[in-house]
Amino acid sequence: MALPTKLTLEIVTPERSLVSQLVDEVQLPGSEGYFGVLPGHTPLLTTLQVGELWYRIGQEKHYLAVAFGFAEVLSDRVTVLAQIAERPEDIDVPRAEAAKRRAEERLARPAMDMDFERARIALMKSLIRLQVASQARTRV
Repeated sequence: MALPTKLTLEIVTPERSLVSQLVDEVQLPGSEGYFGVLPGHTPLLTTLQVGELWYRIGQEKHYLAVAFGFAEVLSDRVTVLAQIAERPEDIDVPRAEAAKRRAEERLARPAMDMDFERARIALMKSLIRLQVASQARTRV
């Protein structure tokens, strides 16, 4: 049996479907770190962390900010069920910058009843959003 030459990429959140197309390559923020997927990849199921997901069609890369969820990888398909997934044009940069400042302030002055992990995740999500948004601006 011949190896596939493309991957069908599906990216879905609880609110909507963001991506459904044939791609050449995908990179995901998995539970053990970032990993790349090419056609013919060994099947796997992983949880997703906060991070930048990109996929490539030809020479063009497309970026998304993702946070939490699952990814199923098959030899010819990648299915991402993400809690949060945003395209660069959907990211509200001033809001992400404000969230970053709030998270940094909380982490700099921890209170006795502060949820440290929640503040750390808020900071990570805001940083990834800003990174993905800046990727789009630098490519234009």
